[in-house]
Amino acid sequence: MDLQENKKILIIGGGFGGIRAALDLAKENLSGTKIILVSDKPHFEYHPALYRIVTGKSPLEVCIPIREVLEGTSVELVIDRITAIDPIKKSAIGASGSHYMADTIILALGSETAYFNVPGLQEFSFGFKSITEALRLKQHIHQLFETCKISDTDTHEDLCRMHFVVVGAGASGVEFAGELASYTKKLAGIHNISESLITIDLIDGAATILPMFPQKFSERITRRLRALGVNIFTNRSIIQEKKEEVLVQGINIKTDTVIWTAGIKPNSLYQKIPGLMFDQKGKVVVDEYLHAKGFDNLFVIGDGAATPYSGTAQTAIHDGKTVAKNILRYVQKLSLYKYKPKKPYYMLPVGPGWAAATIGPFLVYGFGGWFLRRSADFLYFLSILSFKKAIAAFRSGKTICESCAICIPPEDTTHSTKIGAIKRGI
Repeated sequence: MDLQENKKILIIGGGFGGIRAALDLAKENLSGTKIILVSDKPHFEYHPALYRIVTGKSPLEVCIPIREVLEGTSVELVIDRITAIDPIKKSAIGASGSHYMADTIILALGSETAYFNVPGLQEFSFGFKSITEALRLKQHIHQLFETCKISDTDTHEDLCRMHFVVVGAGASGVEFAGELASYTKKLAGIHNISESLITIDLIDGAATILPMFPQKFSERITRRLRALGVNIFTNRSIIQEKKEEVLVQGINIKTDTVIWTAGIKPNSLYQKIPGLMFDQKGKVVVDEYLHAKGFDNLFVIGDGAATPYSGTAQTAIHDGKTVAKNILRYVQKLSLYKYKPKKPYYMLPVGPGWAAATIGPFLVYGFGGWFLRRSADFLYFLSILSFKKAIAAFRSGKTICESCAICIPPEDTTHSTKIGAIKRGI
C-alpha cells in the first residue's frame, strides 16, 4: 500500500466489527482521508439480545440507528447492499447501481443462516438473526395463544399448537429456550391457558448441550433448563421439517413452531469475490495482519475471517480495533501490529434474572452472572453512544411490547402509545 495514496477507506458492513473500525478510524482525524461505511440497513442490530424481542422486550433495545452512532464523526454513511467486490480494482458495486472506489477496503459482512440442505427447514422454521425475524417469530407465538382456545375437551390440534421445538443447543438456542420457558408461562396466565399444555424441546445432534464449553458449565445450565421445564434431547439430528411436523432422528414431533438456531455460515458474498482463499468452514484465509491472503489493501474481520474465536461479537470488535490501529500505523509509516486472537468470555442468560458466566478460570451462576451480562450489554452501548443515548437504549428493554390486546393489562393506559412509538422506530 502506498501511504501517500491512502485517501479513501471503504468499510462494508454495519455490524460489530464495521462500527468499531469506523469509530476508531474517525477518532484519529486522519488528514485528507475519507471514511465511508456502507451498510444494508440504516440501523445497527445488537444480536446478543435479539431473543429478548421475541419474548416481549422492546425492539428499541437492539435497534440503534447507525447515524446516531456516527453522529459527530467524519464517517460518511451509505445505505446500500453490496453485490460485488473487485479486490484488484479496489472497487465495490451496490444493489443501487452505485460504484464505490477506495484505497483500502475493510470487509465486515457478518454471517447468515445455514440450513445444511435439510428438506423443508428453510421454508417452515423460524429464526431470530435479525429484528425482522425476531418480530415475525414473536407475532407467530402470540397468534398461537390467541387462536388456541383451550376448552374442557382439548383436541390434539390444541396441544400441537403449544409445542415449541428449539433446534440447536449452542449459546443462542440455550438462551432462547430458557427465556421462552418463562415467557410462555406468563402468556399462559394472561390467556387463561393451562401451563401443562406447553411443551418446549431443545434438540441437538451433539452428545451434550454447549459442547464447546467446560463440562461443569454445560451441566449446570442443563439443570437450570430442566428446572424451567425445558426437555433436552441430544444425539438427535433433524432430518426433515414439514408444515406441522418435524422429523428428528428417532422421533417425529407434531408442532407448528420450530426455531432453528443450529447453523451459521459466512456471508455468501465472500464466495463471489475473486481471488480469495477459504478454509474448510468457508471462512476467508487471512494473514497475520487480517489482510485477505494475497491482498494488502483488503482486510477481512469478524465472522468471515478464518481466525480463532471468529463468530462472536467480542472477536468482531477486537478485529475492528486491530485493523483501525494498523491502518493508522500505515499512515504513520510504522510497522504493523500482528493480530493476536483474544479469547472471549461468555455470559449466557437462561431465563429472567439468571445467567452463567465464564470470566477467565472463574464460573459465575445465578443473579451474579445475570448482573455481569447486563453490565456487559450496557458497557457496549456506552462504547458506541453518548452516556445519555446509551442509557436510553439500555432502558428500552424495560418496555413490554406485546402484539395482542389481551396482553396489555387494563390498568396500563400508556402502553398503546409505547407500541406506536416502537413501530415508528422500526
